[in-house]
Amino acid sequence: MQHVQSQLAPPKLIATDGQPVFGVFDGIVDSLNVKQFAYFNEMDKPASALSKHFDFKQFQFVSIITPHYIIALAVADIRYVANGFCYLYDIKANKLSQTQWLTPLGIGCQLSESPKQGRAAIGSKRKGVAINIVEGQWHVEINLADIQANLRIQPAPLSLPISICTPTGYNGWTYTQKHNGLTVTGQLTIHHEPQPLQYALAGYDFSAGFMRRETSWRWASINAQTEAGIIGLNLAAGVNETGQTENVMWINGERHLLGAAQFDFNRHSQQDLWHITTNDGQVDLFFRPLNQRSEKLNLIWLKNNFRQYIGYFSGVITDNNGNQYRLHNQLGLTEDHFAKW
Repeated sequence: MQHVQSQLAPPKLIATDGQPVFGVFDGIVDSLNVKQFAYFNEMDKPASALSKHFDFKQFQFVSIITPHYIIALAVADIRYVANGFCYLYDIKANKLSQTQWLTPLGIGCQLSESPKQGRAAIGSKRKGVAINIVEGQWHVEINLADIQANLRIQPAPLSLPISICTPTGYNGWTYTQKHNGLTVTGQLTIHHEPQPLQYALAGYDFSAGFMRRETSWRWASINAQTEAGIIGLNLAAGVNETGQTENVMWINGERHLLGAAQFDFNRHSQQDLWHITTNDGQVDLFFRPLNQRSEKLNLIWLKNNFRQYIGYFSGVITDNNGNQYRLHNQLGLTEDHFAKW
């Protein structure tokens, strides 16, 4: 079982020496204070202000699952462009519809400079999405033709997110903060019908940093109501793996850190099963895709090959106390993503 050492989250991610504090944190960093980061190029020379601006990437993501629908939304700023999406997946009909935004140089896009306090938004008041973070609590606003939402997503008392900062490439770093198994309150209307929220669950992702120019990742996420209670799971491979991982499960709000994850799948066959495991033996899951949101953008200088799948997870996960939880056809998400940014 895992014995990963964590530390209290620093108030500021960048220390007085201009370098980030690395590690797994208990709690949320107050400020990324990116301006204080002493950024150097590959030849150990101070990077230009232009390089520092354009090399910084950031995105925020929320997924919400109800008995009838899955909603996912994201706002991303990769400096050259900003993009966002919001999709609605009808579970019974196996139908996915979406709205997208793409703007040059981040025009009309806003992202929070702090994981604890701030606002992310894209689009307009009449057709847009927004995420407001207030003292670490996430509030989601959606105003679209088929979805109107004003939601608050809340962790169980004393539940910790996974918050982690790791070295990335030669001279970069990535801060990631995620939390799954969150309850949902507020108002949600889909196709002009109010939706009950007593069984709704959510997860979020706040990621920022000086990521690799070419990067890729695989990812899996579960928010599940089970006989054992609420289970959340986040697994990833490709970004935060320099000494620590962002892999974690939550059992009724209790955080259990996990080892490195492996994703065995054929990206050229959308029907094949995925086999997802961790090297500590605590995760052994199969994933069967049902539907997907995909996006391909090839601008030579910029490339994005994005596939986020909705499907069923089945298998066994084991917490750090040795307790096993069997999942059978539990809805969740996976992702296979390449970016040149």
